[in-house]
Amino acid sequence: MTSLLESIQSPHDLRKLDRHQLETLASELRTFLIHSVAKTGGHLASNLGVVELTIALHYVFNTPEDRLVWDVGHQTYPHKILTGRREAMATLRKVNGIAGFPRRQESEYDTFGTGHSSTSISAALGMAIAAKQVGSDRRSVAIIGDGAMTAGMAFEALNNAGDMDANLLVILNDNDMSISDNVGALNNYLARLLSGRLYDRVRRSGKKVLEIVPPVKEFAKRAEEHAKGMVTPGTLFEEFGFNYIGPIDGHDLPVLLDTLANIRHLQGMQFLHVVTQKGKGYEPAEDDPSKYHGVSKFDPCNGESLASPGSKTYTEIFGDWLVDAAKADERLVGITPAMCDGSGLNTFAKRFPNRYFDVGIAEQHALTFAAGMACDGLKPVVAIYSTFLQRAYDQLIHDIALQNLDVLLAIDRAGLVGADGPTHAGSFDLSYLRCIPNMVVMAPSDENECRLMLSTGHQYDGPAAVRYPRGSGSGAPVSTTLGTIEIGKGVLRRSTNAQSGKKVAILAFGSMLAPALEAASNLDASVADMRFVKPLDIALIRELAQSHDYFVTIEENTLLGGAGSAVLEAAHQLNLNNPVLCLGLPDRFIEHGTHEAMLADCGLDSAGIIRAVENWMNQLS
Repeated sequence: MTSLLESIQSPHDLRKLDRHQLETLASELRTFLIHSVAKTGGHLASNLGVVELTIALHYVFNTPEDRLVWDVGHQTYPHKILTGRREAMATLRKVNGIAGFPRRQESEYDTFGTGHSSTSISAALGMAIAAKQVGSDRRSVAIIGDGAMTAGMAFEALNNAGDMDANLLVILNDNDMSISDNVGALNNYLARLLSGRLYDRVRRSGKKVLEIVPPVKEFAKRAEEHAKGMVTPGTLFEEFGFNYIGPIDGHDLPVLLDTLANIRHLQGMQFLHVVTQKGKGYEPAEDDPSKYHGVSKFDPCNGESLASPGSKTYTEIFGDWLVDAAKADERLVGITPAMCDGSGLNTFAKRFPNRYFDVGIAEQHALTFAAGMACDGLKPVVAIYSTFLQRAYDQLIHDIALQNLDVLLAIDRAGLVGADGPTHAGSFDLSYLRCIPNMVVMAPSDENECRLMLSTGHQYDGPAAVRYPRGSGSGAPVSTTLGTIEIGKGVLRRSTNAQSGKKVAILAFGSMLAPALEAASNLDASVADMRFVKPLDIALIRELAQSHDYFVTIEENTLLGGAGSAVLEAAHQLNLNNPVLCLGLPDRFIEHGTHEAMLADCGLDSAGIIRAVENWMNQLS
């Protein structure tokens, strides 16, 4: 017998169901999610928390004509399943499969591509204004989590929206911040009342009448705010110009359906506060939603991971170093923009709670906050993903580098990041960091080098960055000391045995050392672990130029303005005649897949390096 879920190929099919069938559909959808993500890995807890909300939105709104904009996007698996991609979930985050985030190229129901947080209100507002400009009555809905509401961009959008005459619904999915302590029958009843058209007409007409009597209008406004403030936490959003409704139980389908149906007919700016539970319906995820935020393959019966344990990740190497460095230097403080788990600060946060600062999803603030600390003698370490550092570029230049402040950037997820795809790839940091004056930019080739560079950056009197990849390295033994390395000094890792002929020197940066060494054994080339992108080891380049005919640079960063460009600039300044081949990420966004497959696609595995070098040398000869 076909299940309800199997009968849904689009929201059009969903809207054919009777309301009483939707509870069964929610149960089937939640079960499908658990077993699907168990096979592919991906985001789980956040998706389990929005099952009922997703069903209600597609049931009430005329999607895709009505626009749904999901913030961050890691909670859109139910949305994907209900919009014709149920069978494709088996390919989630795999090569040529569907993405783990909304993508406009993937479906007409994915109205806005996301991956970074706090963009939904801005995008949905833009769509609402676009609808108004063309005289359309389509609706725009932004669904944003409480974590994403900590970012300044969300409040910039709310502030701007208050001055706009457009039909926009913002749904706050409150699943962690606990703005409301209790959501019960009274709140649900009030939400239905406040979202009704009768209340809306009375509210609007009353305001028009009172316009001619300003003192009475002000008194009425304060009375309304006081009355609503007694039972709802919406005063803040009312001040932005929104009609606040809620909070309501985000797992109560009848309440969701009634409230959304009422709101769909209201004009102007509406704000609906929905309270949900991460991991809803799956006990392991309910008990530990952080653990089940992003998961590898697991056993759905008990929630235990099926991934085999490997060597320590670079993130763990950083976490260990941070604790050791904090023991040795009481000036050290750790800062993260809402990525404690992902950036490896858990142990540090527990050991040094007074020196740990999670500033929320506020990358710009994180960097200027660190700059202020550095001004007064502290040694801030900002743990941040490469892709998120992009959001604070002005603060990096203006507030840190321009003032030459002593801030260390521990940049995780540099280079390609596998299944998370282009929204999370750290493809550009070497390019955008090396052009900034006063910066020291380091790229470790293994775990021990990572620890040494972190200590070097911490000891350096000025802004420094250590960028390291996602996952594990080669498994190199890691020192337990806080040793440093000489700034701007590379190391020759392999020397060619060739006595005659054209000699090749490969200049490898960071994670590319391992494939470079593998390729070099086939090419009989020398290999230098350059270590520093800025300052570049000019002496090593000059030395290699005297004994080699060709240079090959390799980096896991865009070729445009990256480490290879730095070598070309140096060769020009040194008046060298050695031809240079630059290998790196091409000028396009690299699709999701395994890290190995992505490197091969870019020609950055050993086979690709060998092929590129041999073809290039044949063209030169």
